Parts: sequence; C-alpha cells; structure tokens
Amino acid sequence: MASTISVHPGRIRVLKEGSWRPSDQTVGPVVYWMFRDQRLRDNWALIHAVDLANRTNAPVAVVFNLFDQFLGAKARQLGFMLKGLRQLHRQIESLQIPFFLLQGDAKDTVPNFVAECGASHLVTDFSPLREIRSCKDEVVKRTSDSLAVHEVDAHNVVPMWVASAKLEYSARTIRGKINKLLPEYLIEFPKLEPPKKKWDRVMDKLVDWDSLIDQVVREGAEVPEIEWCVPGEEAGMEVLMGIKDGFLTKRLKNYSTDRNNPVKPKALSGLSPYLHFGQISAQRCALEARKVRSTYPQAVDTFLEELIVRRELSDNFCYYQPHYDSLMGAWEWARKSLMDHVSDKREHIYSLEQLEKGLTADPLWNASQLEMVYQGKMHGFMRMYWAKKILEWTKGPEEALSISIYLNNKYEIDGRDPSGYVGCMWSICGVHDQGWKERPVFGKIRYMNYAGCKRKFNVDSYISYVKSLVSVTKKKRKAEEQLTRDSK
Repeated sequence: MASTISVHPGRIRVLKEGSWRPSDQTVGPVVYWMFRDQRLRDNWALIHAVDLANRTNAPVAVVFNLFDQFLGAKARQLGFMLKGLRQLHRQIESLQIPFFLLQGDAKDTVPNFVAECGASHLVTDFSPLREIRSCKDEVVKRTSDSLAVHEVDAHNVVPMWVASAKLEYSARTIRGKINKLLPEYLIEFPKLEPPKKKWDRVMDKLVDWDSLIDQVVREGAEVPEIEWCVPGEEAGMEVLMGIKDGFLTKRLKNYSTDRNNPVKPKALSGLSPYLHFGQISAQRCALEARKVRSTYPQAVDTFLEELIVRRELSDNFCYYQPHYDSLMGAWEWARKSLMDHVSDKREHIYSLEQLEKGLTADPLWNASQLEMVYQGKMHGFMRMYWAKKILEWTKGPEEALSISIYLNNKYEIDGRDPSGYVGCMWSICGVHDQGWKERPVFGKIRYMNYAGCKRKFNVDSYISYVKSLVSVTKKKRKAEEQLTRDSK
C-alpha cells in the first residue's frame, strides 16, 4: 500500500479551489497535466498528484498535450522530447499510472479530458513563459467550478514564487534569498509508490509513438535531430553520474577552470537538454553534486551557482518581466543607451540569411553559428560573443534581439528556455549586468571582440574543431539521405 507523501506547501500554488470536499463519498480522479517536467523520478508535481489521489482515495492519470507548433520547435527538439516521452510512457505505466497523449490546442484538449473522466483535481507543473501561462489561465477558466487546480514548481530547487516576489536586478540580489532557503527546499525526494486506487475509466490511451515520431521528424526536417545527446531519464542520469563519462564522476574537477574555454567542451556538464525538457531534476543534480563537494569544492560551488542561482534568476526574469524577449524588458539605462546609439555607423550589416548560414567576415562568429546549426548546441562562452556581434551587425537592438532569439529557438536543442531568452537579453540589453564604458553601437552594454577571445582561448583550435564537426555531420547526413533514397 502506498504511504501518504507530502510536498512542501510552499511548492504548491492553488490556482482554483474547486468545490469538492474531503467528506464526499466518491471523489473523481486526479489528473497531472505534465508539460515542463517530463520525468517519472524526482518530480514534485507527480508526487503531489499521487499524494492527493491517495488522500482522497481516487485514481491518478498523467496527460501530456502535444502542441501543433510550439515556438518554432523542429525535428531536433520535438524528436528528442517525444523519444523521452515514449520511454516515460513505458516507465510510468509500470507504476499502474496511465499516460494519455493529447494532441491539439491544450485550451480545448485538457478541459475536455478532465470533464470526460470527471476529475476532482488538476495538477500542473510550472513554466514562467507567457504562452504556457496564458494557456493555463484559459484552462482554469474553461474547467468546471468543482475542479481544484494546483500548480507545482517541480523545476526549480527553490520555488520561483518563494525565492522572490518581485523582479530581481541581478544574481547578486537573488543569491542570498535562494541560499537562505536551500536547507528547507534542497532535500531528498520520497520514493514514489503506485497509487492505492487503480484507474478504471475506459479511455483510449494507445499511442503510436513510432508513427508520431516519424511524422514530426519528417515535418521538421529543416533542423535535423542530433546524435551526441540521447533522450530520456536514463540517459540524463548517465550524463550526470555515469561510470564511463559522467559529469560528477569523471569530468567535474575541471569545471571551474575550463567551463569558459570553447576548445574544451567536455568540461561542461552536458545536462542542459535534460534540464530543459525536465528529463532530469535540477534538484537531483544539486543533491548528487553536494555529495562530492568535499573533493572538488570550487567546481561544485561554481556548478551549483549556474544550476540553481542563474537558472532560477532566468525564471524570475521571465515571470516578473512580461517583456522578457523585447527591448521593453531592458532596464531604463540600457534601453536609453542603446537607443542613443541606434543610428551609429556599423562596420557591417548582415541579413538574417547571411547570419543563419554563417556568412560573415568573422570566422570565429561563423564557427559558433555553425556549431549551433549542426550540433544543436553552442558553447556558453561563445553564446555571449555570438549575440553581441549580432547587435553590432544589425540595424538596431530590436532587430538584433529578434534575430538572436529566432536562431537560438530554431537550432538550440534547449531553445525556448528562460535561460536562452535571458542569455540574449544579457548580451544585447545588459539585463542582470551593469553599465560599462560608453562606446559606439553598444552604448553602455558590455563589449566583446575577437581580440578579447584570442586572449582567453585558442580561437584557431575552436574554428578547426567546429569545421571538423560540420564535415563529419554533413557526411553522415548525406549517407543517411542516400540510404533513404535507396530503400524507396
């Protein structure tokens, strides 16, 4: 029998009270609408859903709604996500929790599902992005008054609304608030047991994963899938803790010294795709990292700063700043400074097509763009240089921001993430940064140039490394295309 598991109340927000009562003789099912946290293990939203179901003696189900188009996601992102969900479907049903894949507009599909099964509770995970928030608001409106709706922050270690109730200026202003709350929230997860009451509704839950994945990959073929990153929970844990090449087991010691060197990509954790799709919990990564802190204190502290403080600062920005992807979202000093220099002469002006194809006069920038196009990932240090050069080479900051977000969302495996929006806003609009010495085009926004990169790392080695990656990837894709033609 499952034991009652409680989630910290600060992690849960009640979006709608509902009219069910504990005294009700029969309580309808609990439905967990999964979106951002696509995993079975270490998932506070799922734990809360099972806990609610056990306390009300109701069954529980998980639904995932596949949007027709989500912010330009292509085969690269959707293929990775769906392959992870296919694994999740198998794993979750081993706990006797049914999994339903809905397709279409969630504003219609989710209310229809909860009405059809007579749900008493709808549990959702949390995202600060406006499309998800407005969709969730609409779902709350379109569902019965009797339905209780709970939102659980299963993504952040310290829930976003607990960490801060306002827009934070920088990492410096939020760091102390988060660190103070870590003893309360950075705790081990309870074991998830099968729910007490089994699902007995007759509802179609068959999913033809192979056909669905083939269709998505075919329709989004403009941005093909990547090979270096295997989808799913098991793969995510292997990247974190694997015996052969795990980040914490084999690669951690060089993290604090080499993470800003694009020539040493293995120094990075490689966890961002899994964190973005919620295939691994940031809290699990933090718990495991703390266990090895005595051996590598500096590396672990640096990793936890990025994993917790910086990621949660990005959620804070996207939640409390409605204009998180436009110049309107910049601080006043930065916006004024950029507009003061909007008519400054640019040495080069490039079109979106030239930038997308990596056809600029700067071989370092071209390499970073092609790394993203072909690998689905650009080194973190290069992301800053890449975005700042787009500011330098376009007609103004609005266009620069729009292009950088478009390219990031189209090619990065972890595109459409709060950290991606904030990365572009930091580079182009000085968000979470300070004002620097005024100069043409940039105004008081922090400047980066080729010479500075040459002082930090071996630029020629990085360019050669990317050329080699691109060449190998092109050959593989050509061979695969030939194979497909021959099989027809």
